[in-house]
Amino acid sequence: MNRKNLITIGIVIAVIVAIPVGWYLLSPLWINVEVDESFPAAPAPVSTEESMPMPEPTAAMATAMAEPDTMMEEPMPSIEMSVLLQGSFYDIIHVGGGEALVYQLADGSRILRLQDFEVDNGPDLHVYLVPINPVPSSVGVEIPGSVDLGKLKGNLGDQNYVIPADLDLSQFQSVVIWCQPFRVPFIAAALGQ
Repeated sequence: MNRKNLITIGIVIAVIVAIPVGWYLLSPLWINVEVDESFPAAPAPVSTEESMPMPEPTAAMATAMAEPDTMMEEPMPSIEMSVLLQGSFYDIIHVGGGEALVYQLADGSRILRLQDFEVDNGPDLHVYLVPINPVPSSVGVEIPGSVDLGKLKGNLGDQNYVIPADLDLSQFQSVVIWCQPFRVPFIAAALGQ
């Protein structure tokens, strides 16, 4: 085989490899993924009407049914939750915005909610909690002590991420949208009270 044929084969192989790699790395730049995840709700009450037979009316029930309707003085209970930490996203390497809120739910579980969220899309974006603020715009350098909450569900819209129960939130100062292939922070939000 002569040198010209080897060069042609090499170019063909390079193009065959470059096309899927280029698509993987560049296609997210013009493809948006929108998410509209609702806030976690309390479990729905279990209906017992179908499973239990209706009792025969008693004298007390008949009296209560005969009384006119009255308003309850106590308000209906709401889902108990509190905001532990919050912050607004700021640009680092790419453009984005929205709010990061850490909620503690009534059952003690915690979630990170990205609200009114948007960021430039990219390949293999993840949501990280990091122990620093501000987040530097360094490329190719991992942030020591980071915790990966999972793959970003979409580059637009409201979304929730479960925070592990054993994670000490006092050790973390920011939420970062992190591009794993390039090891780059896209945007971040400083977490405060």
